[in-house]
Amino acid sequence: MNSRPLAAAVRATAVAITLLAFVAPGTARAQETIKLTVAAGHPPIFLWVKHIRETFMTTVDAELAKSGRHKIAWNEAYGGTLAKIGSELETMQQGISDMGLVATVFHPAKMPLNNVTYFVPFGPPDANVVTQAIDYVQGLPELTAEWSKYNVVYLAGFSIDNYALVSKAPVGTVADLKGRKFGGAGPNLNWIKNTGAVGVQGSLNTFYNDIKTGVYDGVVIFVTAAVPAKLFEVAPYYTRTDFGAMYAGAVAINRNRWNALPAEVKSAFRRGANAYKAAYLAEQTARIDASYAAWRKAGGTVAELSAAERARLVKAIPNPAKEWVKQAKARGLPADKVLKAYMDSVRATGFKFARDFDRE
Repeated sequence: MNSRPLAAAVRATAVAITLLAFVAPGTARAQETIKLTVAAGHPPIFLWVKHIRETFMTTVDAELAKSGRHKIAWNEAYGGTLAKIGSELETMQQGISDMGLVATVFHPAKMPLNNVTYFVPFGPPDANVVTQAIDYVQGLPELTAEWSKYNVVYLAGFSIDNYALVSKAPVGTVADLKGRKFGGAGPNLNWIKNTGAVGVQGSLNTFYNDIKTGVYDGVVIFVTAAVPAKLFEVAPYYTRTDFGAMYAGAVAINRNRWNALPAEVKSAFRRGANAYKAAYLAEQTARIDASYAAWRKAGGTVAELSAAERARLVKAIPNPAKEWVKQAKARGLPADKVLKAYMDSVRATGFKFARDFDRE
């Protein structure tokens, strides 16, 4: 028997198999694993961190699994293990972390335009309304430039629910604030100016111990954070003041890392960002009533500032947007444009501000 035709057939089959290995979609192509370190100053007990893991990452993983070409190896560093509260921006900018949360509320000097809502107190109590308005404002080139300046890319913002006062002693009138010290994130301390209260810089990670040790008598906070922080143990009086919901920061990623990602991965990240925002808002909204109930169950009280006292508080404070705009414009930043864009976007929903800070 002549073996040459058989050998030729074997060689032809081998070539065909080799070619098939190059052209068969997904089957022979090695999966690329991309390592990313995700950091946040706050721990996962807070929703804005919780949904990075539960929603953003799971959505990205599910999207990438559809083709099998890419996989993310997530390295999670929360609760200040890599980036302390207020240092997340620098950590990401320098590439120490690849992505995570940037709490813009702690960067009033570096990212002033992103802090617009904190200079418009007594706004919408609904975080959904605030988030919708911020999504619009983030489309302005001035906001994009603020992220780009620090070598980061904005993915999805998060807004926190209606701010209030938590204190060791009851607050029934504006006069009750006189002489008391209240902790806050910085910009929100403007909401108690001219009331006799003393504002002290602080953060969620320190509120409990600072109240317990007497650094201050209470804090400016929102119920879905006050409960997991167990502030009812040290300051049992929760007073609804309707300071409003606020945009506080965003999930972001180092620009160099972003630019190096394949198109498919970027698309998955965008889907993850949208899913994060929706799931975060849904759980936050669902948690509000449950949080009030939990506060009462733990022995705390929930009261509401009367309409007359709230009107007195609204009138008492100096216009926080006025000085903010002045300082920003001195740096060449169009804060007045951003302020108007935000407030007009909220007004378009039918909400009426207690004070038109952009028109004063």
